[in-house]
Amino acid sequence: MSLPNDLLGLFTSESNKLENLVNAMNFDTELPVNQIVEVYYQITNVSSMITIMKQQLDETNGKILYAEKFISENFNSIIHPKIIQNITNSISDITNNLQSLNFEQKSTEIIENEAKLYEKLREIMSTKEFVKQYDVGISHD
Repeated sequence: MSLPNDLLGLFTSESNKLENLVNAMNFDTELPVNQIVEVYYQITNVSSMITIMKQQLDETNGKILYAEKFISENFNSIIHPKIIQNITNSISDITNNLQSLNFEQKSTEIIENEAKLYEKLREIMSTKEFVKQYDVGISHD
């Protein structure tokens, strides 16, 4: 196998993985942070491979065009905004839950639950900042 064929095989595998990750997302529930991070890692990976492959191959490959179209038309236009909305909704829900826990006498259990909610809120807000960095990349393309 030549280098371009090896690269094309790896690219096909990574593109398929990206598509499977995106298709596995369930926007009816709160998305797990690790799932969000994995999808953005994979998007970055495939996008980088597209750049490299365009330099390595003499002709434009149908798989590259399909992946570019999937990223721009499906992920950037539909999925990415849904992820941001999901994160925003999660932050709002957690914030509302924390605000409703305003009791004068807090039991140990309430304090522990409150601490877990604050930790989850911090994690989701960090993820939102991570996802916003993708927006910066989209706007520079």
